[in-house]
Amino acid sequence: MTTDSLILPIALPLLGALLTTALPRIAPLLGVIAATLTALSGLWLTGQVWGGDALNIVLGGWGLPLGIGVAADGLSASLLAMSSLVGLGISVYAVGYFAGSDRGLHFWPLWLLLWTALNGVFLAADLFNLYVMLELLGLSAAALGALTGSREAVAANLRYLLVGLLGSMSYLLGVALIYTAYGTLDISLLSERIEPSALAATSVVLMTAGLALKAALFPLHFWLPPAHANAPAPVSAALSALVVKAAFYLILRLWTDLFANITTTGAAFILGALGAGAILWGSWRALRAERLKLLAAYSTVAQIGYLFLFFPLLQAMPPGPARDDLFAACVLMAVTHGFAKAGFFLAAGLVQKNAGHDRIDELGGAAQSMPATTFSIALAGSALIGLPPSGSFIAKWVMMRGAFETGQWWWLIVIVTGTLLAAAYIFRVLSRAFGQEPTPRCFVTDARAEIPALLLALSSVALLGLAAGPIWSLLGFEGVQT
Repeated sequence: MTTDSLILPIALPLLGALLTTALPRIAPLLGVIAATLTALSGLWLTGQVWGGDALNIVLGGWGLPLGIGVAADGLSASLLAMSSLVGLGISVYAVGYFAGSDRGLHFWPLWLLLWTALNGVFLAADLFNLYVMLELLGLSAAALGALTGSREAVAANLRYLLVGLLGSMSYLLGVALIYTAYGTLDISLLSERIEPSALAATSVVLMTAGLALKAALFPLHFWLPPAHANAPAPVSAALSALVVKAAFYLILRLWTDLFANITTTGAAFILGALGAGAILWGSWRALRAERLKLLAAYSTVAQIGYLFLFFPLLQAMPPGPARDDLFAACVLMAVTHGFAKAGFFLAAGLVQKNAGHDRIDELGGAAQSMPATTFSIALAGSALIGLPPSGSFIAKWVMMRGAFETGQWWWLIVIVTGTLLAAAYIFRVLSRAFGQEPTPRCFVTDARAEIPALLLALSSVALLGLAAGPIWSLLGFEGVQT
């Protein structure tokens, strides 16, 4: 595989979107084929980065800074591998979910377009192309979220669309300031030229604020719960597991790479404080949620908060193995959440489709009628709580150790409280599912439809918990320091 194949994870889903639009009668078949090829190309690319150095190519026949840069390193490859496996699981699940529905004709082009933009975000090597991919990601995500056609879904996703545009404008304004000062938008060139200044600091604030809005960081999360809870299950899984990760990935990339010598301890503390608010508020609202999908949506708000707790720890930790562990643990938590939340939403979709509702207090009999689906919820829930041997357990352990080593003990209170609240809302769901009271409608499901949710949930525990070492290796670090 040469560096030319860097473009495949972007080109293949885009081609699939075009074909499913032109040939709607066989859209599910074409969609699954495109999804399989896209996933294989993403995993192959991850293997290439794992086995060697970072890859990069400049498209368009021009050199930098005029050409279109595409690059992959350990960080982007980690998220690309996660999106490949989660995206394939969502695609297989969607075939049965949309069977016999006209909504499937609209789902496949939009879903593959979203996947194109997502991979483009992970692989783009300049700030303006990142903006283009962010816009494409937001537009396709909002359209997918409104597929049910209900008034609530349309209203929620119109709000999501407007919020996303506001975030994009804030990001673009920061990019414009950077270009005015340095005359280039290529990340590799900028990392060599950028210096601390008022203009650079303003750019960091604008770009971070816009991306935080897209990542639904508290208190900018108001758009996420209704948009995710009212979308079809495959779309909810994609939005919570993948789309918000793209915005977080960019913040992490900018703060630890491009603006590493500009960001301050105070600014990192603000991100950490917002993350703490997200953990506590999101977990509390999830505990009080009446619907299973709404619980999962508020849980996403909380889980995003954990990712932002890493910023003050990374800022305070000096370079060395301990800081490498923190960075790898942050990536591990993001990847684990992607698998767990996708599995949770897909399982919740099966419950809603087969029971006719997703009201938590009326889930009695689900465990007996849908044991694999209930087991998927339990597995995904254990990863969201942070129970061993899930990947999030390892990440939280490293995070708590980092809080001790940097003297930021107050984050420990947030982590422990968030973990207890997560345990409470997951066990609340399971206690209802194992109840004996019958539901108004009998659970009847095809066992094959449960496989994608089960495999994704199982991956968050077994794959990422028992074999988390590859994340460290992919990022170029040694194993976690004990």
